[in-house]
Amino acid sequence: MASTAAGVNVPAQVPRGSRAPELEDRLNRFVYHPLAARLARLLKPTGISANAVSIFGMLLVWGAASAYTRLGWPEGALLGFSLHLLWHVVDGADGDLARLNGKASPTGELVDGVCDYAGHFVLYVALAGMLDDRLGGWAWALAVAAGASHIAQTNHAETQRRSYLWWAYGIPWLKHAQAANDEVFRAGNWFTLTFGWMAREYLRLAGAMSPHSARLDAAVEAAAGDPRRTARIRRLVRRASRRSLLLQKAVGPNPRTILLGASMALGSPLWFFLAEAVALNLLLALSVRHHNRVGRRLARRIG
Repeated sequence: MASTAAGVNVPAQVPRGSRAPELEDRLNRFVYHPLAARLARLLKPTGISANAVSIFGMLLVWGAASAYTRLGWPEGALLGFSLHLLWHVVDGADGDLARLNGKASPTGELVDGVCDYAGHFVLYVALAGMLDDRLGGWAWALAVAAGASHIAQTNHAETQRRSYLWWAYGIPWLKHAQAANDEVFRAGNWFTLTFGWMAREYLRLAGAMSPHSARLDAAVEAAAGDPRRTARIRRLVRRASRRSLLLQKAVGPNPRTILLGASMALGSPLWFFLAEAVALNLLLALSVRHHNRVGRRLARRIG
């Protein structure tokens, strides 16, 4: 049994540093995550912290924003897309490095989230400024709509992924740190004082989109210490979640990066903003509805 954040034990079905294969799309499974694991192993002897890797990932997104908006076509589109793809590798390497060093923590999870949102905030502002010359104020309205959509879609994809890992494998996450009153949720230092509210709002939004997850959490907690009941719950969750996993991947970061690259290859971020605010939000609504339907069914079966 490997221990992790908030003092909760992790079962051996998913070894430390690995990922459940059913959660992986092809890009993650065959490209991003193998490269991230290799990068983490290379960085381990250097003493570079996982938080520093998270900050570097943020800088890569800022670099993509600069390339997309300040360089001419097609060089800017190619370089921006390449830097954004590289961010996916680095975004996986920070967690891998933290686990290799035995320093995975809710605070590190918060640092990673802050860096991701800060990086993409600058990206959306830069794209809106680029589009402003053509659309004026409408460019900023579209950027706000796309940015808010990004937050909701990312929240849903990530929290459903982490909830699945808890229900199917017993791997705790930020929600358990909140229940344990971890330092992330206390004003213990300047960072948590400044950004701890993000963790609370992140979980509040997740709860609003997935109200039935609390019943499944309670069922998993109630089964603690009963191996047969725990195994049954995990088996039911894996079986019921096959279609759900496909939907949440569709609103995750990988399709979004490709959509932005394609939009910039066409010479404008307009198509990306429209795709995120319309098409991906329709997929989000479908995914939320499906996850809640599956959650209700599972809660009834588990009792």
